[in-house]
Amino acid sequence: MSLGSLGRLLGQSLDWLEETMIATLMGVATLVVFAAVVHRYASGVSWLQPWTDLIDLYWAQELCIYLFVWMAKFGAAYGVRTGIHVGVDVVVRRLGAPWHGRLIVFGLLAGALFTGIVGGLGANFVWRMSRTAQVSNDLEVPMWLVYLAVPCGSWLMSFRFLQVCVRFIRTGYLPVHDHGHVAGIEPLAGPVSP
Repeated sequence: MSLGSLGRLLGQSLDWLEETMIATLMGVATLVVFAAVVHRYASGVSWLQPWTDLIDLYWAQELCIYLFVWMAKFGAAYGVRTGIHVGVDVVVRRLGAPWHGRLIVFGLLAGALFTGIVGGLGANFVWRMSRTAQVSNDLEVPMWLVYLAVPCGSWLMSFRFLQVCVRFIRTGYLPVHDHGHVAGIEPLAGPVSP
């Protein structure tokens, strides 16, 4: 197996892991919110209240907050990879060919540096937090596990900036997302009849 094919395999595995993690976090958060809402409304029904009193979902809100934090950090890295982040590129598009590419590379490297620094500071914070016995209020999980989203997500985002930068330098390709396109809905060919 060549080094290039190994790199592609690792890249595809990381892409799959990233997308699976985001989808799983989103799915779990949706189910927890749904269960908590049903529980809350069922608690207001007099004949259901004896059964809803047996189920305690006080922890649901805290869990959803932590799931959304992890989802946002990994979603931001996914956004860099797919070009879904909104950017103001009016000036960049007006520049000539050599400066256009240089400014894009500079922006990508600045993004990688910034998110790498945030990841390093986050890792230092998590390391110091792991030395304490601090736990979350409702779930009682160690808080360092919650804050671990910052270095993991930031370093993944930094890696994605570098990945996009290397691909841009090699091929000139920059991922761009069409914000007006809805997946699964293709434009109609020809005029639309009433």
